[in-house]
Amino acid sequence: EVQLVESGGGLVQAGGSLRLSCAASGLPFGMYRIGWFRQAPGKEREGVSCITSHHDSTYYADSVKGRFTISTDNAKNAVYLQMNSLRPEDTAVYYCAYDPYTTLCSKYGSQPIFFGSWGQGTQVTVSS
Repeated sequence: EVQLVESGGGLVQAGGSLRLSCAASGLPFGMYRIGWFRQAPGKEREGVSCITSHHDSTYYADSVKGRFTISTDNAKNAVYLQMNSLRPEDTAVYYCAYDPYTTLCSKYGSQPIFFGSWGQGTQVTVSS
């Protein structure tokens, strides 16, 4: 069973940076995807970024493109989301999730419905 634990959230001023971590255990050998998602109060959960286990496909939502960077450390079974130039509208609970069935990260495929195992989330608050 795959288990994910997010960390690294916090309170930051607009223009600041945070790095979120997703520690994974139980990952299988072979292809899978890890996605980052966020959910703001009163809004639906949305896909932010995605990366495949072989690093051959990534996706970024238009709202974060150029500011966020997803990366992995396979030796540590970790996936990171470096968030720069943060804005108040980035405030949300951020989740990572796992999908063993798809080997491509795309806008359509990065919807929450396509991901199975989820972490508990980490709060990111950006003050203006």
